[in-house]
Amino acid sequence: MSLEALPTLREALEAHGLWAKKAFGQHFLLDLNITRKIARLAEVGDGDLVIEVGPGPGGLTRALLETGAQVIAVEKDERFRPLLEELAAAANGRLTLVFGDALTTDEAALAAGRPAHLVSNLPYNVGTPLLIKWLTGPWTPVSLTLMFQKEVAERIVAAPGSGAYGRLGVIAQAACDARPVMDAPARAFTPPPKVDSAVVRLESRADRPSPQRLDALQKVTAAAFGQRRKMLRSSLKVMGGEALVTAAGLDPAARAEMVDVKGFLALADAWLASR
Repeated sequence: MSLEALPTLREALEAHGLWAKKAFGQHFLLDLNITRKIARLAEVGDGDLVIEVGPGPGGLTRALLETGAQVIAVEKDERFRPLLEELAAAANGRLTLVFGDALTTDEAALAAGRPAHLVSNLPYNVGTPLLIKWLTGPWTPVSLTLMFQKEVAERIVAAPGSGAYGRLGVIAQAACDARPVMDAPARAFTPPPKVDSAVVRLESRADRPSPQRLDALQKVTAAAFGQRRKMLRSSLKVMGGEALVTAAGLDPAARAEMVDVKGFLALADAWLASR
């Protein structure tokens, strides 16, 4: 069977008696117009390697395969194995299935030295920890085109001084150029979630911080935003307080929400230099 001859996603779900599991944060994208748009936004095509997390019934997987890309799909829910195996059989060797937890998956081993893109409609309950893993871990994807709850997407691209600006945005923007590329209303999903969603595209920066620097950035931002209403000299007291902030060239009376990414990288550098 070819990809074109496959039953619709809704027919496939009904045939296998499958439904979304709240415990896994699942909300299915069954509209191929939307999944194809995400695949276009990912800018992948013939021969590109794509890692997809949480394919579920395979709506986005089908759209990615239509581009000519080679896809490795990581799925935790074993209920989808028969349905995804049918899709793999129709993909003529371009779809590899990996059943396991994406939080513990070794993407570098899956990519086997090839440049790879990450494209996913992420399960809501693990979207943020997965993004932090990919931003700060030892393996660096070429690009990430990911769907999150809209609130999380806004935090990823937020600017200093905005209510959404925080630790996630600092880390994401230090490692990548991040921009919102698409909104998806709740009604686009089955079952509809209680919130809207959005797609964010992240491309690795040429001046991406080293692993050591990213680790320091995580520690500094955790302390600073852990007490975001306090001045930096107070929130960073355990890391050096006013002396640390002054060494970074920042105002000790400033609050975390007003410090830009460059300022936080300076704080990370100052902390590393003080150790």
